[in-house]
Amino acid sequence: MTVRVAGIGTALPDKIVTNHDLAEQMDTSDAWIRERSGIGERRVGGLTSTMAIDAAVAAIEDAHLSPADIDFIALATSTPDHTFPGTSTKVAGAIGAQCGAMDINVACAGFPYAYATVYGLMLTPGGPERALVIGSDAMSSIVDWTDRSTAILFGDGAGAAVLERHEQGALLGQDFAVNGELRSILYCDLADTIKMEGREVFKRAVRAVTGSIETALAQAGLTTADIDVVLPHQANIRIVDAICQRLNIPMEKTHNVLEHTGNTSAASIPLAMAAANDAGALQPDAIVLMTGFGAGMAWGTVVVRW
Repeated sequence: MTVRVAGIGTALPDKIVTNHDLAEQMDTSDAWIRERSGIGERRVGGLTSTMAIDAAVAAIEDAHLSPADIDFIALATSTPDHTFPGTSTKVAGAIGAQCGAMDINVACAGFPYAYATVYGLMLTPGGPERALVIGSDAMSSIVDWTDRSTAILFGDGAGAAVLERHEQGALLGQDFAVNGELRSILYCDLADTIKMEGREVFKRAVRAVTGSIETALAQAGLTTADIDVVLPHQANIRIVDAICQRLNIPMEKTHNVLEHTGNTSAASIPLAMAAANDAGALQPDAIVLMTGFGAGMAWGTVVVRW
């Protein structure tokens, strides 16, 4: 008995901010933003808990379950509604789930961390039979909308997956690490806005994620040729392309929503998962790679048999 994804759900705010909208308030253009990031628009105005609740409800419905079937909730976020209690408790209360819940803050790498944490918990004696793993971030709430280097990149969104014990599916390999000496290249102080050294983040992210993927695949006894689906953190399409080039992974195997969502931090991988599912790519026994990187500097990769 292992663990599989039984349902997927997403949520995005209604308000859309296009590149043309940003060009009206700062020195930029649609072409400039697209060339440097692959982003065309982003959703803003979301609240972390509200988006997480909507995505959770959608995932539970997709799994043909009810909130009473959920035994645990893990919410990956770096934009909680409150300092405490955790926003996951708000989600549990709103959907009517009577279970344990916790927040996980690893910024943009949060979803792989949450996925592996819950997977391991489910396989321990007395562990939950079904759980919700959610990524939800309201990045627009911590963006300086006068800073061209960051305002063009981020958006709000949420994605959720129901995990359940099942004979189908398995976590085959994983890799997690953090380099605390690189905190200064991407951070957000309390009650402040995002600060980022873009070129340094680009360089470090490509290097770290490439190594993380290689480590996780080696642990799984696989090579990049065995990968069927890549669900990368949606930060910058040039980073995704650079990683794929280094590892000789065809970009066609990646599933990206970046053009329409921007960087939604912990929500980006489950949003990409939903896109892959809609495309029919998540078939039983497919080898699926989820990999993310973010502030910390932290990174994490899981290799899953669907």
